[in-house]
Amino acid sequence: MSTVGVTAQPTHPGLSALHASVLVLNRQYMAIHVIDVRRAFGLLLRKLAEVVHIEEGQFANYDFESWREISDLQAQFKEPHEDWIKSINFEIRAPRVLRLLHYDRLPRQRVRLNRRNLFARDGSHCQYCGKTFPTSELSIDHVVPSCRGGETTWENVVCACIRCNVRKGGRTPTEAGMKLIRKPVRPARSPLLAMKLGNPKYASWKAFIDAAYWSVDLK
Repeated sequence: MSTVGVTAQPTHPGLSALHASVLVLNRQYMAIHVIDVRRAFGLLLRKLAEVVHIEEGQFANYDFESWREISDLQAQFKEPHEDWIKSINFEIRAPRVLRLLHYDRLPRQRVRLNRRNLFARDGSHCQYCGKTFPTSELSIDHVVPSCRGGETTWENVVCACIRCNVRKGGRTPTEAGMKLIRKPVRPARSPLLAMKLGNPKYASWKAFIDAAYWSVDLK
């Protein structure tokens, strides 16, 4: 980003506009990835991608220069959910959707089972006591203990607070006299993506996301 001399001027205090998320599409407009604004502008400046913006229900495509021009026109009508980047000479709106110009690969078909996605699926709630905890105070529990053949799958692992995990030990919930808040299932789409879709600033993503094929690694 040093080539355009920009610095982040976030709309909301404490939120860096350069670290906001951008949905990336392949050349066929299929969602394949999520990156931050800083990386998105790098792709635009190298002419590897274009901005896809929804205007009155229709898609409009912009390269870096045309996106800068449209940003100039919109600068006096900023909305609370928008992020803007300020450079030495101009302001430019952070894009929400980017389309790669030379990339045709299809999105991954599987949501990865990792600690980050698991905690997001369960909303950082202990699945036994129902309380919310910071991730540093959560552990991963095998419903059917691994020492008894339980596998590490979406259907057999849940978030649990340290206290509940210790109480359950190497037993099943029934044996420990404990009850799951809800049955663990494999998510149809990235749990972290689902959380972002609840934010008005990413509402435009919904036009490009199909739960039948969507899978993404968020950073």
